[in-house]
Amino acid sequence: MTSPKSGPPKALLIGVVTVLVGGAVAGAFFLGRRSGQSGDGGGTVTNLLGGERKGPPSAGAGVEGLPEPAMTALEVPGTAAPSALWVDVHHPGKVRDALAANVWLRDQLQKPLGQGFIGAWAAFFGSTGEDLRAGFKGAVLDLFAGQLLDAPFRVTWFAGDARSSTPAFILPKPGRAATSAYEALDGVASRGGMTAPHCPGGGSEGTFEMKRWLVAEQTLWAGRLKDRLVLARHPVAVLHGLCAELPELKAKDGVDVELGYDAEAYGREVQLLSSVVGLAPGTRLQFGVEAGRLVGRGIAGELLDGPARLDAAPLSDDLLKLVPEDTPVLLAFQLKLPESLDPETLKAYWAKGGGKGPTRTRQVALVWTPRGDARLPVELAVLWGRTDDAAALEGLFSGGYNRLVRGTHCNHVVLASNDAELERLRKACAGQQPNMLNAAGPVVAGLRAPTSVAFGVNTGRLLSGLTMDGYLSEFRVSRNAPMPSATPPEIEAARSDLESLPYLGLRGTVQGDSLVPGGFGS
Repeated sequence: MTSPKSGPPKALLIGVVTVLVGGAVAGAFFLGRRSGQSGDGGGTVTNLLGGERKGPPSAGAGVEGLPEPAMTALEVPGTAAPSALWVDVHHPGKVRDALAANVWLRDQLQKPLGQGFIGAWAAFFGSTGEDLRAGFKGAVLDLFAGQLLDAPFRVTWFAGDARSSTPAFILPKPGRAATSAYEALDGVASRGGMTAPHCPGGGSEGTFEMKRWLVAEQTLWAGRLKDRLVLARHPVAVLHGLCAELPELKAKDGVDVELGYDAEAYGREVQLLSSVVGLAPGTRLQFGVEAGRLVGRGIAGELLDGPARLDAAPLSDDLLKLVPEDTPVLLAFQLKLPESLDPETLKAYWAKGGGKGPTRTRQVALVWTPRGDARLPVELAVLWGRTDDAAALEGLFSGGYNRLVRGTHCNHVVLASNDAELERLRKACAGQQPNMLNAAGPVVAGLRAPTSVAFGVNTGRLLSGLTMDGYLSEFRVSRNAPMPSATPPEIEAARSDLESLPYLGLRGTVQGDSLVPGGFGS
């Protein structure tokens, strides 16, 4: 085993951020529904920010001078792309109503933070049937939220190049309302498109059409089969969505949104972690909607066949004391490992038919500060709950791309990506800065509950840090642009608003051959 090259399983973080930020974006769209119709034909359209957009009606059907729509051939990818990450929205109406009732989101729509989320898509979704000279009334958003995406749907990211990795919205088994909405928009916004004779990788043959919809100078691609509708920003993503296997979308009571991922699509680190922990494909992060906000329901999934690799126990106070309170991402496990951690014993333990011999439960945690700029140093640490394993860990985590610095604090071996990260953990352990024992009471109680896998995201700290990194990255790109001496007020205001967001916690506890989900948060 070598030192980690790219940190903990990014699939989990990407997924949670997708749910949180995607929920904010969707909330901005839903909250911005038109409060009235624009029937004067003069081009004044209430947009999603509650302001007004001046000018002529949006580009659509009936605009003179546009060429006749034409279909061209799409270069079909030579290989099929698996779904790397997906979000299933089981109860769109419930999620939409909760977002509409969320006071924080409503307030952000009037600020630069909300305006930045929406961007140019405000004009797309704020355009009306009257603007487009279409047969439907109201905003395009009403058509999407009220008909097209009012039944369970999946948002998926396909592995592969940038063309296929843009998210695709897949609506399985569309009913009459969804089909009518699709046809209504296609009738006025279609500007040609592309065709493919078969699926990527030489799969199913036929004629696959990807329609190009153009509204308010924004392009959306759409495709339709008998068993699904697909929308995406790129035609290749639509083609993958038309060809992908799509399971039935269903969830237990109380679960409104689920996130799943394919470990095979995320490289060696995630594959190795899933194997070591013993998680079978199909592990899901589950979320619910309560009182206008997203809450964690837990981690659900099946375990791999063979001896259990996970135990159930509370996270120790020593660990909670070691983790800084403002840590954006915490991932912790109760791992069953052999008494000896020498390479040959571990190899035999993880081999097929292994898992024999005496074991000991180790509490292992990853703390991670994701950065919004790839040029910034990795901020990651592994916390190992048994100090008598220090010598074995020296060999297991030697070599590799990154050099890890080591220390022993709060009865844990600490393997950190750099000296600054190690010092941050030392200060938390020494009480020189707040640690997780100083977090909100429900968060501490949730982490102290018996668990096998615990995943905590400080959403405020995470999104605030990524916002600042994104702002500063613009100056790092240009060698001629000096770094600013002060942060603009709107950036500071956005960060302050983001930092008010709650802590989101999920856990899964081994019971038989599966994980029993549980959630917690502030």
